[in-house]
Amino acid sequence: MSSRKYELVYIVSPDATEEQVADLHAQVEAIAQRLNGQIEKTDNWGRRKLAYEIGPHKEGIYVLEEIAGDGELMKEIDRRLKVTDLVIRHLVVRVDEERSVIDRARTLRTETSRRRRVARGLPPDRQPGEGQRGDGDDDRDDRDDAGLDG
Repeated sequence: MSSRKYELVYIVSPDATEEQVADLHAQVEAIAQRLNGQIEKTDNWGRRKLAYEIGPHKEGIYVLEEIAGDGELMKEIDRRLKVTDLVIRHLVVRVDEERSVIDRARTLRTETSRRRRVARGLPPDRQPGEGQRGDGDDDRDDRDDAGLDG
């Protein structure tokens, strides 16, 4: 099975020490390594107010992990976090499909823009200083390039 991308967000009890949060991350990392996965990014968002109370907690320490691995790895991480007292909530989301859809849409938009520009006798990509904005994959302002006023 090929490697997939997941985002894991877990909320740690606000009573946890920095050391305990670091230990929890080390446990997740150890599971990932043992099951041939890899943590690509860790982002500790720190202590935040919860949207709603979870048990006695009004706030928690949020941690985001981006993980490459397979479903078995994520099942094991899920199982371990469920039995970890310090974790008051966690969520795993598979993100590789959404990213590939976004990339395909961006590529299609760029190709369409280039085709339209070439059909109007323009270079396929925006030239420096052309149009109102500097983003190359949006051709709504290209009428300005042909010397036409709206």
